[in-house]
Amino acid sequence: MARTRLRTGLALALALTAPHSAAQEATLTPRELRGTAIEALRVGAPDRAYAYSEALLRRDADDREAHLIRSRAARDMGRFGEAKISARAAWKLATSDEEKYAASMVMAQALSSNGQRTMSQLWLRRAVEHAPDEGLARRAIRDFKYVRARNPWATELSFAITPDSNINNGSSERSSFLNYRLMEALYGQPVEYQLDGALRALSGIEYALGVNTRYRFSETETRAHDVIFTADVRHYTLSSEAKAIAPAAEGNDFAFASYSLGYGHRGINFDRRGEYRVLVDLGQSWYGGEEYARFARLSLGQSYKLANGHRVNARIAGEHQVGIKTSDSDTVRADFSYTLPLPSGSLLWTNLTLATASSSNPGDAFDEAGLRAQITFAKPLLGATAQLGIWARMRDYDFSRHGPAGREDTRIQADFNMIFTEIDYYGFNPTMRISASKTDSNIRLYEAERIGINFGIQSAF
Repeated sequence: MARTRLRTGLALALALTAPHSAAQEATLTPRELRGTAIEALRVGAPDRAYAYSEALLRRDADDREAHLIRSRAARDMGRFGEAKISARAAWKLATSDEEKYAASMVMAQALSSNGQRTMSQLWLRRAVEHAPDEGLARRAIRDFKYVRARNPWATELSFAITPDSNINNGSSERSSFLNYRLMEALYGQPVEYQLDGALRALSGIEYALGVNTRYRFSETETRAHDVIFTADVRHYTLSSEAKAIAPAAEGNDFAFASYSLGYGHRGINFDRRGEYRVLVDLGQSWYGGEEYARFARLSLGQSYKLANGHRVNARIAGEHQVGIKTSDSDTVRADFSYTLPLPSGSLLWTNLTLATASSSNPGDAFDEAGLRAQITFAKPLLGATAQLGIWARMRDYDFSRHGPAGREDTRIQADFNMIFTEIDYYGFNPTMRISASKTDSNIRLYEAERIGINFGIQSAF
């Protein structure tokens, strides 16, 4: 009996979301009336299917399959409110994964046809979660991608918890020196001073939330225009060791938030082998709960697909910052990346960065050069997709009040990422990132070490 219900439920779900086919003659028994209603849908007669489903529901208001038929018929007739009501009724009556899958798919169709594509995507994720087999899961994922491609709204959410050895980017040293030249002139030798409190590296936990949402207000086959909103919010709690080092400090002292609103334009060029991107945005940041800076940014980018899976990408970006609790500054940054598949099937990504910054505070002006490489391994590790990245950056500051020769920082960082694709909940996979970095500087104050373990989630499709 249970197997019969299973086959019937899946057949109904497939029938309600399948193309039209030939009709058969209706009969009067409830079971055959359901079949006749499905055939009416298949041959493009939703009004007859709707009438049959109404008759079935008058007989039994808890007829789950009749609700599914009524939802599909109402949707085909443009009566989207009724379609959603019936789909939700079918969901409430569902008790098995097969029945929940069918109700989710029908609800997603009703929502998408009504222009509610974001909600439709949520119900398709629900369908993936309850899909009774891989084939039906792939079908729901295919429909999800179809709806997403036609949705003017696209939102990416990220959340991560990161135990971190240095949440405030403080010094790993216990002391530093004031300007050598001035102190030697006054006292005959450099003056060393102790680094206390929040100047020292403080350990704790970072809680990060990221939002990136865009509305595509105009689109052609090769061009797209978007309004884009981004948010980056981070809060911290201090460890007991950090509280011992800096008794007066609190995690909220280092809280950070940044919000921006902008316009994005992208288009296909170079015989569909390339894509260019333009982004202009305005925003503001807060640090420690207080306004920190306002900024305006412009970014221009171009990518190009080469043969055999190789790809190049170039970008130049400029930012003008108006400081509130920091200095005014202008930064120009250029990036060039190259992606290539390796013989093993792994994917290697390399990146070169050059930047220069000028500032109203001479100590904040710098020149920078950086190199980064990341490999995505072809073979899973412990059932997870694994990535290893290495990054090196050098910054040169012409001026520093802590030394006559200015300041030179060299930072090296390594990241190891794992995406646990075998663990899936509503189309999301857990992630883990282990990172370690070390900054060497000719000025002790800026020498730092950092180790963090990041736990987060990301979409599987």
